[in-house]
Amino acid sequence: MFLVAAIALFIAMVLVLIRLYAGPTLYDRVLASNSFGTHTVLFIGVLGFLNGRPDFLDIALLYALINFVGTIAILKFFRYRAIGDMHQRNGAKK
Repeated sequence: MFLVAAIALFIAMVLVLIRLYAGPTLYDRVLASNSFGTHTVLFIGVLGFLNGRPDFLDIALLYALINFVGTIAILKFFRYRAIGDMHQRNGAKK
């Protein structure tokens, strides 16, 4: 049963990659990359269960946190064209 879930997740990941490269707008591509990260987290969890390695869940949780922070950073960069503090970049003092 879990092998079928792993195969379905892999097929979904391939479809999301197609959307990532064919997405018409930037936000479609960011959403596809976030969805790919979520599918990867699920895939790592299922593989950990299939191999009898529950410590894969720790890796999956860490990857989920990195995926979330990375998505927020990408969206902030494309909105403000900067990752850091805007005041420091413009030379203004606090």
